[in-house]
Amino acid sequence: MRVLVVEDDPDMARFITRGLGEQAYAVDAVMTGDAAIERAMTTPYDAIVLDVMIPAPDGLEVCRVLRQHGTDTPILMLTARDAVRDRVEGLDAGADDYLVKPFEFAELLARVRALVRRRGAPHAPRIEIADLCIDTLAHRVTRGGEELTLTTKEYALLEYLALNAGRVMGREEIAEHVWNEEFDPFSNLIEVYIGRLRRIVDRGRTPALIHTIRLAGYILEAR
Repeated sequence: MRVLVVEDDPDMARFITRGLGEQAYAVDAVMTGDAAIERAMTTPYDAIVLDVMIPAPDGLEVCRVLRQHGTDTPILMLTARDAVRDRVEGLDAGADDYLVKPFEFAELLARVRALVRRRGAPHAPRIEIADLCIDTLAHRVTRGGEELTLTTKEYALLEYLALNAGRVMGREEIAEHVWNEEFDPFSNLIEVYIGRLRRIVDRGRTPALIHTIRLAGYILEAR
């Protein structure tokens, strides 16, 4: 899952970005309203975490502009103002949820998950394919009862393939949802990570689950 964080406080931006990254999200971060609009209208994010008090245009205006242009990405609005009228204003601008600062990261994470589920994106607390089991809340993966050790990025790639099990996922789709803006589309990084996952998930086990579809991409399914 890929998230855009819009926050002009460097410490808060690092706090949110680091936390989401540790939870296997690919995160892009910007500090201004103009940058937020440009990114959100050109990149298919799964969610946006948007602070209200950012350099003009502020978060409310960013939200209005995105909705006026048809961007339906779920938006979690952050603000230090907790009056009812402020929450109403944020929701009326097009935000899907509202979180008042200061907050616990666990709550922000839960709200992001809820927004992604509410949008209808495939997500489940537990995914089972053949004898592969993925606990998406604990980020725990087992196969045949044996726990598999994965890096954060390996887990993110496996989870994305599992959430789309049975569908061929192209390199572009994988890059857009598993990697952030720093990904080099001309690199072989996706192929490298697919190779790692095959060694961890499939080697010495049947049925094979991770398959390459020539000139199309990759698919996770029992064959």
